Amino acid sequence: MQINLTGLGKRYNYEWIFRNLTYTFESGTSYAILGHNGSGKSTLLTIIAGHNLYSEGQLEYTVNGKKIQPDEAYRHLSLTAPYLELVEEFSLLEMLDFHTRFKPLRQQLSTTALIDRMGLHKSKHKFVKDFSSGMKQRLKLGIAIYSDTSLLLLDEPTTNLDQEGVAWYQEHVAQNKTGRLIIVGSNIQHEYSFCEQQLRISDYHSATAKPRV
Repeated sequence: MQINLTGLGKRYNYEWIFRNLTYTFESGTSYAILGHNGSGKSTLLTIIAGHNLYSEGQLEYTVNGKKIQPDEAYRHLSLTAPYLELVEEFSLLEMLDFHTRFKPLRQQLSTTALIDRMGLHKSKHKFVKDFSSGMKQRLKLGIAIYSDTSLLLLDEPTTNLDQEGVAWYQEHVAQNKTGRLIIVGSNIQHEYSFCEQQLRISDYHSATAKPRV
């Protein structure tokens, strides 16, 4: 997948979060969107994911040389973020069975094999609502990383993870990055250390920008 941003801007009421963002994300490359808390990293990721609307500019997706409509982009991407919720009334097995009805796993991985890779085999019949915050985050990451998608969006991916969980994240992202476009929103170095390119969202702030009428 390739993503082209041209003059992209987002504002809430009269405040511009970022503006005049022109950038190209290429498949096979990992990118870090850097910036302090509240700088617009999550906003940009949710716009790319189609969960949020931009205020000006253009955003184009290309898959295998063919442009696709924005409302079809979700089929090609997976996203994990602290603000996304799991279906807590499901057991772990039920959660994965539900998810894979819509997005299969990479390399025809079975749900049982994914549970093993997440280190959650002792909890496969446990309700998600009874998981610790670290277990929930590992589940979110496992679903996103191992979904058969060409675009992987990771927003603050090691939130609620301990040192062992961080090592798990780094290992499994490294194992599943080949041929993929990965974009990480973060201000923590160990979350994006594998990224080849960096985009600083603060470079596209404009305190004096006026809203268009």
